[in-house]
Amino acid sequence: MQPIPSILYILIHEQSRMAPDAPAILAPGKKPISYQQLFTQLEEVALQLNQLGFQRGDRIAVVLPNSPEMATTYLAVSSVCTCAPLNPAYQVDEFIFSLKDLHAKGLITAFGNEHPSHKAAVNLGLPILHLEADTENAGLFTLSSNLTIIAHPSEPVLSMLEDIALVLHTSGTTSRPKIVPLSHRNVFYSVHNIAGTYALTSSDCCLNMMPLFHIHGLMGALSASLIAGARVICAPGFVPDQVIDWLSDLAPSWYTAVPTIHQAILDQVHRQPEKVHTKLRFIRSCSSSLPPQLAWDLEATFGVPVLEAYGMTEATHQMASNPLPPLARKFGSVGQPTGTTDISILDEKGMTLPRNSLGEICIRGENVMAGYENNPNANAPSFVDGWLRTGDRGLMDNEGYLFIQSRLKELINRGGEKISPREIDEVLLAHPAVQRAVAFAVPHPTLGEDVAAAVVLRQGCTASVQEIRQFAAAHLAAFKTPRQIIFLKEIPKGPTGKIQRIGLADKLKTELEASKFHEGENSVAPVTPLQADILSIWKEVLCMENIGVQDDFLALGGDSIQASIMLSTFNEKYGTEVIIGDFFSAPTITALADTIHEKIDSGN
Repeated sequence: MQPIPSILYILIHEQSRMAPDAPAILAPGKKPISYQQLFTQLEEVALQLNQLGFQRGDRIAVVLPNSPEMATTYLAVSSVCTCAPLNPAYQVDEFIFSLKDLHAKGLITAFGNEHPSHKAAVNLGLPILHLEADTENAGLFTLSSNLTIIAHPSEPVLSMLEDIALVLHTSGTTSRPKIVPLSHRNVFYSVHNIAGTYALTSSDCCLNMMPLFHIHGLMGALSASLIAGARVICAPGFVPDQVIDWLSDLAPSWYTAVPTIHQAILDQVHRQPEKVHTKLRFIRSCSSSLPPQLAWDLEATFGVPVLEAYGMTEATHQMASNPLPPLARKFGSVGQPTGTTDISILDEKGMTLPRNSLGEICIRGENVMAGYENNPNANAPSFVDGWLRTGDRGLMDNEGYLFIQSRLKELINRGGEKISPREIDEVLLAHPAVQRAVAFAVPHPTLGEDVAAAVVLRQGCTASVQEIRQFAAAHLAAFKTPRQIIFLKEIPKGPTGKIQRIGLADKLKTELEASKFHEGENSVAPVTPLQADILSIWKEVLCMENIGVQDDFLALGGDSIQASIMLSTFNEKYGTEVIIGDFFSAPTITALADTIHEKIDSGN
C-alpha cells in the first residue's frame, strides 16, 4: 500500500483544480486570494523549505501575528515539515524553553530583532526565516534567510498521513508543559468531523478571530473551512471597534469564538445596533463554558442558532457539539459526540457508567493523539484501555448530550487558555522577597476562571502587589500574569499538610474580597486631562462610577477583552500603540497615562 501524503495540501490542490478562482483566504483591508493562489503559495513555500534542507519530521517554530499569512504559513510548513506555532506574547524565557523543548530546527517570524522570539532563536543558534507579507493580497508572503540552498527538488517532498503535522504545548499539573503531537491523520479526521457537524459547503464563509497558534483557530475555523472549499476571513484577532463592520461588510455565514468574545460582540452590538446587518447561518462557541444566558442573548440578537462545542488540544480540537436545527440544541450542554469521536463516562476504576451518572469524561477516536511526546509519566494515568481521560467530570443524558460539571485537574481555564499554576508559582518564587507562592483559579464572570496568587513574603522583606505583578509580567505572557495577588502569613493546607489549589478560592474568599478596591474607597481624583479622559472610558467599560487613578483595572474586575476595548479607543484617539503587555504590568490610570505620554513623546 502506497503511503498517503499530507491530506490538507492534497485537498487544497484538488480544490484549486476544480474551482481555481473560488476565494479561499480573506482579511480585512486586503484583497482575497483564490484557491489557485493559495495552492501556488503553499507549493512555493514548501519547495523553498525543502531547498533549504528542511524535511519531513523537522520542526519549524512559527511566531507571527494573527493574520492570513499565519494561516498560509501553517498550511505550507505542515505540508513538508512539522509546524510548531507559538504565542507571540511570550517572553524570552518562555520562547527559549519552548524552542528547546519542541526541538525546533528553525524559526519563521515577521517580527524584528528586538522581539523575544528573535532573541531566543539567536540565543539557541537557530536559523531564522523572516516573513514579509504582501501588502495587497491576503495570505501571500515571501521568506528570506541567510541559509544556503542545498537541494533543487522539482516538487515538494510531502509529509505522510502518519507524520506529525503539528506540535503544541498544553499545560499540565506540573510546571512543565506537555507536548501534544498531532498527526496528519488526526487533523484529517478532526476537520472532517467539524465540517460535517456544521454542514459546511463552498458557499460558507467563516470569520476567525481566534489565535492561529491555538488549536481552536487552526482546526475549528481555518482547516475545517478549507476542506469544505469554503472561505475564511483571517482577522487580526478580536478588535472590538471593528468587529461589527466585519460581520456586516464581510458577510460571514458563521463565526467561532470563546464566550468572552461573544459577550464583547454583544456589548458592541448594543452600542451601535443600527450598524448590524449580518448573513450569519449559525454561531459557534468553544474552549470555555458558555453561560446559557449569553447563548440566549446571542440567539435573540442575531436570530441564528448558537452551538456550543467541546474541544481539547489532545483531540485535535472538537469532540462534541450541539447540532444544527432541526436537531435539538441544549444550552448548558456541549452537545453530542461528533463524527468519529467516541465519548464515555467512566468511574475511578475505568468502568463505563450508565446514562445520567457523574464520572470522568473519556474519549477515543481517529482525531485523538496517540500520546504525549516522551512522557510516560503523563501517558500512564491519562490513558485507560484505549480511552484518553480528559480530566473533566460530567454526565451523558438519555439523548446522548454531554454536560460538563467541573474540572478534576488543577489547570486554570482562562477564557479557553489552559494555564499551569505551577509555572506561575516558579516565576513568583524567583522574586527575592517571596518565600512561598501558590497560584490558583478564581471565578470570573466572562472568562470563566482567572488567575490569582497567594504570596508569603520573606521575613523582613516588603513588596507591593504592583511590584510582584510587574515581576511576573516580565517573565510570563499577559494571560498568565495573576490578576489578583494577596499577601498572607501562611498559605492554607489540607488535612495531609499539602497545599490544595482546588477550592483555595473559597478558602481565601474573605482575603480576595478585601484585596479589591471597593467603589468609593481610596479614590484618587485625576490631576491631568489625559487621566480624566482615561477615567471616563474606564467608567463606561467597567460599568462603575467611583474609580480612582490609583485603582487597579484587574482588581476592579476588568479582563483582557475589556482592556482591549479601552486600549483600542485610546490608541486610535492618540495615535499610539499601547499593547496589552504594557498595560497589564501596571494597570492603573496613572500608569496608563504615563505610558501614553511616553509613546507620544517617542513618536510610537
